Amino acid sequence: HGIGIVTASLFLYLVGASMSFDRGMLLNMVYPPAAMLLGFTATQGYRIFFEQAQRRLVQDLMSRYLSPSVSQWVLQQPEQLKLGGETRVMTVLFCDLRGFTTLSRSVDPHLLVSFMNDFMTAMTDIVFRHDGVLDKFIGDEVMAFWNAPREQPDHAALACQAALEMVREIDGLRSSWSHRGLPPLDIGVGINTGSMVVGNMGSRERLAYTVIGDAVNVASRLQNLNKQFSTHVLTTETTRKAAGDRFVYRAIEQVKLRGHDEPLTVYELLGPDVSIP
Repeated sequence: HGIGIVTASLFLYLVGASMSFDRGMLLNMVYPPAAMLLGFTATQGYRIFFEQAQRRLVQDLMSRYLSPSVSQWVLQQPEQLKLGGETRVMTVLFCDLRGFTTLSRSVDPHLLVSFMNDFMTAMTDIVFRHDGVLDKFIGDEVMAFWNAPREQPDHAALACQAALEMVREIDGLRSSWSHRGLPPLDIGVGINTGSMVVGNMGSRERLAYTVIGDAVNVASRLQNLNKQFSTHVLTTETTRKAAGDRFVYRAIEQVKLRGHDEPLTVYELLGPDVSIP
């Protein structure tokens, strides 16, 4: 658009200069066109610099919540990121650090912050490696979800893979924690697949891209049930079916969750099915 205006302006100036020459009047053929070109170049340069700076800022902000591959997808197709809410079938995960409340009462604050940063960084990296979206940190809990903003047909399997890697990662972190005099803490993970609302929610001044709905609440309650059943990862029949035959489960029992009329069958996610190549 800008190039067209500059080209038309130069053409009109040349036409005017030619007509003036025919009438015995000479117009400067160097400085006015040069001024137009320099002005256009400076404006375009500033615009490109500003847009790239804005793009870097947006990319940096998105990298805090989205994996690199999902961030690139959003930057290339920003219109796909719904500004309002929409309902879709998704998988949500809650990962909680057991025993943290007791630990926080007896550990130096600086050591506690360093410990939490290590834990949150490790869990977030795992979410991103499996193309999940980091929703938020809730105290010592990590919340993440799959199948938004980009559609992921294998969202349930990705969440299960992330949960199993979290359990393996916490085993490795215990060695580092013991050297700092920290107890061998453990984690509990709850996963559920179902219909939920995803979108930008909050106040007029502060928005968060998050998910809400009963399916989200179920995942949070499953995470808490790990303490009762002495398990690491609990999930539901809907997630088990959506993830396919890639994993091995153990049926725990039927539990009655608040707000549900019918009991829910709870499964422990044990690991990948090694019989499947």
